[in-house]
Amino acid sequence: MMRFNLNKLGTLTTACLLIINCLCSMAQNSGTKSSFPKPKNVIIMIGDGMGYNCVKAADYFYGPMQIESFPLKVAAATYPAKSGSYDEKDTTKLNWAAGYNPALAWKDSLYLRKDFTESAAAATALATGRKTYNNVIGLSVTYDTLKNLCELAKGIGKSAGVITSVPFSHATPAGFVAHNRSRTHYSELAEYMLFRSRCDLIMGCGNPEFDDRGRKLDGAWKKSQYVADSMLWLSLKSGSGIQTSFIVKDKIYEVTDVTGDKIPDPWTVITSEKDFRKLMYGKTPKRVLGVPEVYSTLQQGRAFGKNETKNSPPFTTPFNPDLPTLAEMVRGGLNVLDNNPKGFFVMIEGGAIDWANHDNQKGRMLEEMKSFSEAIDTVINWVNKFSSWDETLLIITADHECGDLWGGSTFTQVKDKGKNVMPELKFNSRDHTNALVGVWAKGRGSEMLKLMAGETDPVRGAFIQNTAIPQLVFMMWGNPVTF
Repeated sequence: MMRFNLNKLGTLTTACLLIINCLCSMAQNSGTKSSFPKPKNVIIMIGDGMGYNCVKAADYFYGPMQIESFPLKVAAATYPAKSGSYDEKDTTKLNWAAGYNPALAWKDSLYLRKDFTESAAAATALATGRKTYNNVIGLSVTYDTLKNLCELAKGIGKSAGVITSVPFSHATPAGFVAHNRSRTHYSELAEYMLFRSRCDLIMGCGNPEFDDRGRKLDGAWKKSQYVADSMLWLSLKSGSGIQTSFIVKDKIYEVTDVTGDKIPDPWTVITSEKDFRKLMYGKTPKRVLGVPEVYSTLQQGRAFGKNETKNSPPFTTPFNPDLPTLAEMVRGGLNVLDNNPKGFFVMIEGGAIDWANHDNQKGRMLEEMKSFSEAIDTVINWVNKFSSWDETLLIITADHECGDLWGGSTFTQVKDKGKNVMPELKFNSRDHTNALVGVWAKGRGSEMLKLMAGETDPVRGAFIQNTAIPQLVFMMWGNPVTF
């Protein structure tokens, strides 16, 4: 079976894109109008840790997700260029990953637990079109800065943003905006996102004034690293919509210009459920930083109720009150981004699916899958009402599988027990795996992904590399990834 080797110059997906690019250039040079798709808007949605069996379990419990009817379905390989735990002081601990071998993947359960990616390397691959080493944000294996999709969008006059149900400076959203040698440098990542990026929209958790239950902390804040610094956070709030320069601990922070008029654009900061809902309709600020009144996740991190266990069905414990849903954040975010007549790019993450899988929480995983599914429904409704599938491309995928989730032992099918009844599930790991994940796409140019599927899996069928997704967007927007 074929495996990819990142020591080689290119990949099959890159070759496919180069061929497509050549054909487009030939058509243009010959005076023939190119039919290469060029969507106005691109929306990438990532279910963090959402393997195929997460989707299947959610389909059984709630009914089929809308993605099941999408015209384009393909699998994706997620392995990084270099795997292992990154150590800034000793990068030799990372070895070149062996890729994905379809034959071994369905015969040896231990094989899937080797050479797997994590969210930073996966986000970098999905944002830049380049595989890299585990735990890095927006850098290549040789520490070169890689252009991401938010930067691409801003460079051609579009709006850009990220939305997540976990801290906004966590690996996946940061991977689409920032550049850093380690995903654990949260303060540095938050600073970059807020003061060096040109993003129009950032939404995610990490509010240092509240705990995981959404309760106000009086003088006993948790770490404020997710929002960079406690004093900086308070300054951003007090200067919401007005202030463009901040001095904290003798350091100057200045916001960027997002429209190209050379005038710095302040962040309008929102935190309350009321303000998130207000943002959903009508006129919006130019630039929005939305940080709900909760610390690590919207709902997954709330305390277990007296009668809840990891195996309990979803919603056994009431949700944290006074918080927006991911769907409401998405609706408000789209209302901000669609102000730009040139279009936009946005990454939307159901980030806490992964957190639930790491903790082997069956019910909480299903809760997070419902939250992500409702966010997908919100995007679909927005396209149908305010855009069209001819001008918008929607791609939904996962950055990796987490939990080795099956019906029993690895490779045992998940069993349907009926709607609103817990399906037969078992986590076989608390970590990520190297399994293929699903890709569902609809809209302008979605059919191109099928052309990039250069390998075949005996169970999942044709599959692409995760890097093919951003490579396609870079190509469609006239800035192909080069090696």
